[in-house]
Amino acid sequence: MSSTYIFVILSLFFLVCTHIVVVCGEDPTYGFTSVPLTEANFEVQKPYNIPLKQRYSYIDGVHRFWVYANDKPYSPSSPTQPRTEIRIKGLDYHSGVWQFEGYGYVPKGTSGATIAQIHGASEGATTLILRIYNGDMRYYNTYLVAENLYNKWFRLNIIHDVDGGIVTVFINGVKKFQTKDHGPGDLYFKFGVYAAPDDISNYMESRWRYIKIYKK
Repeated sequence: MSSTYIFVILSLFFLVCTHIVVVCGEDPTYGFTSVPLTEANFEVQKPYNIPLKQRYSYIDGVHRFWVYANDKPYSPSSPTQPRTEIRIKGLDYHSGVWQFEGYGYVPKGTSGATIAQIHGASEGATTLILRIYNGDMRYYNTYLVAENLYNKWFRLNIIHDVDGGIVTVFINGVKKFQTKDHGPGDLYFKFGVYAAPDDISNYMESRWRYIKIYKK
């Protein structure tokens, strides 16, 4: 094998490796610091009159949430729709840049269900709502964020730049949506299933794994 041929091969290898580094650098979490999570950070909210095991399971690293349209809210005094969600507890934020990452799965048939959100705002109760309607993800019930998400695992990254007032959503590492937030507040991330005010399926479910929180 000639020295010229070896040089060409090594040069190509170097270029490929460099390209890989660049691609990795474009990951949504690049430049962020991972925040440690424990079981204490995962607070499950579910219909108040039903045992937890009838609406939630955690098996082999997968959080599974399900709820029915006629379920009760999470407390007797709440006027809200039925939900089974995890609220990230102990990591409320008011400034800086924060990020949620998780791998979600929504079975076919679930519709009109919020699967991830940023709770808190100066205008309204939430900064961001991501809902599934007939397999598509929408910002609240309006802007289309991603299509055809039924029956497949997808990576969701939500970045909230509080000081800049901007929220950005990535699906499988691709930037899909960006919007202004709804003002400062006591902010925190939630994920699971939470019935929308209308146009909901009788049964709603989502599954989540590899949940992480990052910040700058």
